[in-house]
Parts: sequence; C-alpha cells; structure tokens
Amino acid sequence: MKDVMISVESISKSFKLPHEKQGSVKNAFVNIFRSKRTFEQQKVLNNVSFDIKEGEFFGIVGRNGSGKSTLLKLLAGIYSPDRGLIKINGKLTPFIELGVGFNPELTGRENVFLNGALLGFSRKDMDAMYDEIVAFAEIEKFMDQKLKNYSSGMQVRLAFSIAIRAKTDILLIDEVLAVGDANFQRKCFKIFRDIKALGKTVVFVTHDMGAVQEYCDRALMIQDGEIVDIGTPREIALRYELANTEDQSGSTKSKKLERPKNPSIQIKDIKIKSGGKASKRFSIKDEIVADVDIEVSKSVAFQINLFFVRSSGVYMAGINSNEHLGLENYKLPVGRHTLRCKVQAGQLVKDEYSVGVGIYTEGYSPDLIDIIDQTYTDDTPQITIIDSSIYQDGDFYLQGEWLETKNTKK
Repeated sequence: MKDVMISVESISKSFKLPHEKQGSVKNAFVNIFRSKRTFEQQKVLNNVSFDIKEGEFFGIVGRNGSGKSTLLKLLAGIYSPDRGLIKINGKLTPFIELGVGFNPELTGRENVFLNGALLGFSRKDMDAMYDEIVAFAEIEKFMDQKLKNYSSGMQVRLAFSIAIRAKTDILLIDEVLAVGDANFQRKCFKIFRDIKALGKTVVFVTHDMGAVQEYCDRALMIQDGEIVDIGTPREIALRYELANTEDQSGSTKSKKLERPKNPSIQIKDIKIKSGGKASKRFSIKDEIVADVDIEVSKSVAFQINLFFVRSSGVYMAGINSNEHLGLENYKLPVGRHTLRCKVQAGQLVKDEYSVGVGIYTEGYSPDLIDIIDQTYTDDTPQITIIDSSIYQDGDFYLQGEWLETKNTKK
C-alpha cells in the first residue's frame, strides 16, 4: 500500500464580498464612518474530500470559477479552510504563481540567486546550478537585462527552471505552462515524468484534457465548489468535455435540462438499429446504427455529435460530424433530413447506456461553440451491450462515422 501524501477531509471555503464600492479615496474614507458594512458570502468550496497517494500524478479539472485554484491554494497553505482538515505528508512545493519572489528592477542573473535563496539554496548551490537553469530556460542572451524587460513567457521559463531544482516530495502545478511555447512545454512535461519516476507526487490543475489523459493517473472534476467525480483520466476528460457543451445554467449532475426553444435545427427523432432493424440489445460484434431525424428551419453551419452515457452516469465520448461529414462550415438546406452515425458496439464495455445527440455551432473550442439543440438523459434511447468486450476497465476508444442518408425536404 502506498502512503497517502495529501488527505483532504470535508473542507469548505468562503470569501466575503463587500457591497460598498471603494473605487476612490473618497469612497474608502466615507466607508470608514459607516456604522455597519455589509458583505455577500461567496461559497467557493463545499465539503470537498479526497486523498492523493504517493507517486500519483493527480489532475484537477473544472470550468473557470469552479474552485480549482482556491483548492490548490488551500493545499499550498496560502489559504486556510473555514471547515475541514488538510494533511500533507512530506515537503510540498507550489508552482502556482511562479516568479512571486522576483524583483523586476534586478537582472535575470540576480533574480536566479534571489529566487534560489528563497527556496533554501546556498550561494554555492546556485553557482553549481546556474548554467543548467539558464540553458533550460533558453534565455542565455538576456540574463544581464532587467527582469522588467522580459516577456511573461521568459519570466515563467526562468522561474520554472529554478523551481524544479527544489528538493520536494509533492509538486502543485496550476497552469504555469500556459504561456510557454510547444517546445518548452514538452521539456517541462519530460521533467514531470522524470519527477514521477523518482516517486514524487504531482497535483496538476489544468484545462488541457489531452495533458490530463497523457500524464495523470487519476483526476478529479470540480464544479460549483463541489466534486462531480473522481476517476480515470479518460472518464474525467470526457465528462469535462460534455460539461462544456451543456447549457451554461446546467450541471453534469442534472438529470433533466431544458432544451433550447425553437432552435434553427431541431432533433426530431433518434432511431437505433442493428442490421437494418430497430434494436436495443447489442453484442460486441454488432454495429450500432443511429438514424437522427432533424428539422432545419434556418440553414446555418453546424456540427452534430452522438454520445453515450453509462448507467453509472459517466458521460462517454461521442462521434463528431466535423471529422466525418468532413467539412467545416457544414450546412443543410431548410427542410427535414436524416443523418446516420455508425459505431462498433465492441468498443463499449458490458453495461446499459443512454444514447444522446447534440447539435452545436461550428468550432473546436468549448468556449467558442453554442448549443443549437441537444437531448439529455431523460429523453434519449436506451441500449444494452449484452456481452463483455476487450475493454474491462471502463476506458475505450470510440470510432464511428457520420453519413447523410437522405433529404426529405418538403
């Protein structure tokens, strides 16, 4: 049994937001003499519990404002929880706001030694590490310039190159690599792999689901200050992606969400077939065919996605038309149409599933697309995979294709 390095037990955290504005010296002065100042209580985290074991690369994901960064700052000891308990077993180094100890009026060289001292290194230690630090950061030509003349990316590279030298058991990382170029990010992730190979523990907050699936052993999804799920990187990444396509007022925990009213493209019916006949039960050797009837009242560019939801409530990946109908800016004329999606049943584990369909505006980033129409758990067909597949641990790779089968325009 591996030791538990981080234990979080029922923690909650709130902040007070003052109602009085203090945008000027006058407002601040007037507020001093108010008999009673009023606040609004903002609950950021609510009854959050989880453990992280020794050597785990543990991901934390969630949409902006979900409470991720607050949780990381609680782990780092920057904040204290209102309730609950956090236990840290080992030396912890946070890569949350790299370069906090930097002085913009000093040169890069001087800041290396200053930051090293803050991490507990001696002058002799820093002399020995200096060349490696500068080479990793790739800013040799700028080390004698003042830090205030560095770009944000240069500052992060230098700070990261210093921070990874720290002798630590646990690393906390909060999107610190967002400003680095692709080559530098690859170098950083190689460092993470090396650290993990040494048995170190990494807690990684990110919006990058590719990084979660490539590097993490487990992941946690947080939403509205509460844990939605803890599971394999694949499961959490898929759940996060689906949450980003749901209505902004909805929740991945919701069972019933309202569909858009009078959409430009409306899902009218979903027929699930096998071998040309309607079916609800599939063997792993079968092909699942979904015929989706849609009504186009306004010809707009769209993408359509077929997805599966397991009986446990875990949202699975979908087949997106962008990759199969093959065209960005895909449009259909006004009228009734049927689109067909084909999926090999053997890619799913033995279980019961809801089959959902979503129609979205064009785009690849969840932040840039809108829902046109989407079914939810309560109004989708149900199917059963009746026998076991080669995928027994809940992970799978879903392949399929979309076809335009007929135009029933009237």
